[in-house]
Formats: sequence, structure tokens, C-alpha cells
Amino acid sequence: MLGDTQKMLSQSLKIVLVALCASAVAAPTHEAVQQLDERQILANPYAPTTTSCPGSSLVRPATSLNPSESSYVSGRKTVANTALAAWLKKQGSFSTSSKPVVGFMSSGGGYRALLETAGVVQAFDGRDSNFNTSGLYQGLVYEAGLSGGAWFLSSLAGNNWPTVSYLRDNLWEQAFQNSLLLPANLLSASGLTEYALVTSDIAAKEGAGYDVTIVDPYGRLLSYQLLQGFDGGVNTRMSGLTTLSNFTSRNVPYPIITTTNVNGTQGQCIPPLNAIIYEFHPYEYGSWDTGVSAFAQTAYMGTNLTNGSPTVPGKCTVRYDNLGYIFGTSSDVFFAACAVIEPVNSTSSLANTLEGLVDQAHEPVFTDLFGVYVNPFYKYPRSSQVQSSPVLTMVDGGATNQSTRNVDVLIVNDNSADTTDNFPNGTEIRQTYLNAQAAGLKKMPFIPDVNTFVSKGLNKRATFFGCNETGTTFMVFLPNVAYTYNSGQPTSKVQYSVAETNAMINNGNSIATQNGTAGWPFCLACAVKNKDGSALPKGCNACFSKYCYYRSGTSG
Repeated sequence: MLGDTQKMLSQSLKIVLVALCASAVAAPTHEAVQQLDERQILANPYAPTTTSCPGSSLVRPATSLNPSESSYVSGRKTVANTALAAWLKKQGSFSTSSKPVVGFMSSGGGYRALLETAGVVQAFDGRDSNFNTSGLYQGLVYEAGLSGGAWFLSSLAGNNWPTVSYLRDNLWEQAFQNSLLLPANLLSASGLTEYALVTSDIAAKEGAGYDVTIVDPYGRLLSYQLLQGFDGGVNTRMSGLTTLSNFTSRNVPYPIITTTNVNGTQGQCIPPLNAIIYEFHPYEYGSWDTGVSAFAQTAYMGTNLTNGSPTVPGKCTVRYDNLGYIFGTSSDVFFAACAVIEPVNSTSSLANTLEGLVDQAHEPVFTDLFGVYVNPFYKYPRSSQVQSSPVLTMVDGGATNQSTRNVDVLIVNDNSADTTDNFPNGTEIRQTYLNAQAAGLKKMPFIPDVNTFVSKGLNKRATFFGCNETGTTFMVFLPNVAYTYNSGQPTSKVQYSVAETNAMINNGNSIATQNGTAGWPFCLACAVKNKDGSALPKGCNACFSKYCYYRSGTSG
């Protein structure tokens, strides 16, 4: 096995040296794929491979939670309840006879979102900070992320949930400063090894008979910055999270990454407002949305299925669920090009450089713009909207959709770039609310229009939504605000100095603590306990008066 890997690396280095030393900056040749034999493909952990199928069904209707998720959440709730009760007792005389299910989600926004989310989580993490908000993270049951938020969640989960301080000091600081998403770094002598390994990964996946797209090199290069281990944590898979010690001991919230469907095989590049939202998590992936309403087992992602059963009886695929490929899909913004991208190894464009890597495997095509997944719901009658397509094409994740999960309180950290200076103004969360209403989903509390959002300053401070509503999830909205640093960095910024990384994380601390606003941790505790039926301590009403948004015509 080691000898095969060394041979494969040697071949890749030859390809790279030819590419980098040539007088023209052409992409590597297609011969790379042809030169990989079966042993080399099998030796490369990025390449999916075939195996026998499990006895259990690979597809199920989205009528309830997956039993494995339910079991995890049940065990997690027991652990989280103890932590949440301890945190609540620190804040005041809160009853802990009942504990709500608390979730956390973070929006997209590239490195900006990753770093601000990291700061928020650090300030909630009792292992890693000493604020009055510290310890709340240990009480979470669910954690979701999309795009840049998915980068943070994946880096946390894929490395077995260390502290933010550990990731900052041992991975992020240097990786972000030397970002491989900057073509000049990737194509320099210092990036030669990574370029070679990624080249080999792509060739192995294509050689194994699976399509590669721009998301493959994108996810691989991101993985070098987010995951530890050989070749940028190439062995880290979504289904593999279930084997990590913090997961098996139920010490951490259940992780969910979201992506958005686009009909790329039919020439569509921009997802419609009502696009299907897919979830990826350790046990399964799929969608609650009407038109799909089904889930498939994550471990067997990439398997050709027809009406829920293996197209070739007994033949299944494993190793397709590379975590980098999934969080690369969740943050795929290359669809905006809406055209075949020219493959050029130049320092002028990340997209061109990534397509240059893909070009060694196949000629550029339109579907290279997307994350491509074998459709597990092919000819599955329940999935009427996608059942006729052999593959699913996905891009940057939309806001988390609503499901049968019983989340009482959801903390939302919004790092969207709605404004010209890259801060949120309510556009994304308002659109999510409108989409939910159009789909007949009622769990999301009312969100006002953008004009109201801005005029009332809801984009500049914490806000509670759902204060006087019944049957909805109570939402604690934490927007990105430049408290201690200019945190409105462009989404397109792909390189951060060590000082910038630290300053962004510190600003995230201030978002979580509302920049030290007196009484905020107590008010946050009031929000967490607001709807579980327990009597609240004196002072909570003042918190609700300060932080609640009440729809016009209603009051607290």
C-alpha cells in the first residue's frame, strides 16, 4: 500500500513539474488519468470504490427522523441537559426541571463567516473561554452550517471537535496566511506538494469512473486549511464522524451541512428562490422538501440506485462522502460563471486554476460548475421533482430548511454580505421566512422586511424572534457587527494574516457577548428558557422588552 502511494505521488510530481516548468501555463495532460492503474486508484483514499451492500434499506421516506439520529439526539440530550442546567444556574434563579432543545446555526460568507462563527462558538464554549456566555455550547443538541459556516463546522467536527483555540494555533493561522486558494501560493514552489497530491486525487477519482468537477480541487484545497492529516485530511468522510470519540460519547451537537439544488444538467446555473435544500449529516443525506422528501445513507453515497435499491444488485459505493467535497459543495459559488470555465494555470483567477486541475481528467463541461452526486432518488416515486435525473447538481447552501426536528430555541449567527460593506441587513433571514411560508412550513417565527429590519437596527444587535408566537421555534439572532475589528471582510478574500485571523475571532467573541453589554448573558438565558413553560426569574420581562421584535399590532 505504501509503495503504491509513493508511486502515485511520484507520478503526480512529474505531472506537476511538467506543468509548472513549461513555457506556457497550460493545464496538465489527460494522460494522467490513463496512467493510473487499478492498484493506484484503490490506494488513493479520495477515489470511491465498490463494495457489497448492507442488508438495510438505502433510501427511506422523509416521514420522521432517521433512527440513528434519534438515538444520537436522545443520548446527546441527556449530556446537554446537564451542561445547560449548569449554565442556566450561573445566570440566575432559572428552573432547570425542564430543559429545551437548543440548536445553533451559522450562515455563509467564506472565511469571514468561518472566523466570526469561530469567535461566537469560542465565547460559548466552556472549554475555551471564561465569559458569562461560556458553557452554553455544551448545552447544544444540534449545530448546522452552510457555506463558510459549514467550513467552520467541518473543521470542528472533522478534527473531533477540538477547541477553537487549538484549531487557530495548530492549523488555521498558518493555513489561512498561506492560503492555497490564492493561485499564486498554489502554483508556487511552496505549493508543489499539495498541487501534486490534489492532482493525484482528482485523477484517481476520475479513473475509478466517477465524475470530477471544480468542486473536487476546491474541496481538496480547502481541506488543507480545515482538516488535519495526510493530504489535507483526505481520509475524513462525513460518515466517518460517527467513529470519532466525541461523537460516540455524545459530547457534541449533531452536525448538519446544507446545500442547494440546481438543475445543472439542464443548463440551469442559478438556483430559484424555491430551490430544494439538501442536508448532509453523518448518517444520511437528502431533503425534507416536497419533491424529494427522502433520505439516503451517507456511507453509501455514490451508489447507483433505482427506486431505492442498488441498480446492480449487491453492488454499492463507499468513500464518496469525502467531507471536503461536501463542504466544498456547500460553498460552491462558481455556478455564478454560468458558462464553461477556461482551464488555465495562472495566478489571475481561482476558477481558472481549479478548472485547470479538472482539465487533466476530462475536457471542461458546463456541469463542472457544480457539486455532482449520483442521485439516490432516481425513479423513487416519492421524489417526484428529481426522480427522472440520474445525477443531482448542487451549489452553495441556502438557509437551513425546516424539518420534523424538535428544536425549541435556535441561535442564528448571520454573517451574510447583504450590504456593500459586507454585513447582514436581514435579506437572507427574511427570504428564508418567505420561502418557509410559501412551502406551508410554520416553525419559523415572523421576520420583518428589510426596511423594517434596518430602521429598527435589528442588524446591529441581538434580536429575539418569536417572542409572542405559539408553535414556532424561538430564535436568537446574532448578526455580524464590527465591535472590535472590521469584520465585514469580502467573501472573495481568501487569505488572512495571522493578525487578521485573531482579530476576526476576537470580534466573534464580542458578537456572542454583545460586546460586554450589561445583563446580556442573563437575557440570553431568558431567551433559552422562554417557551418551555417554566416560570422565569424577575428581570426577564425587561430583557424581552429590550431584545424582542414584536410584529406590528402585537406586543409582549
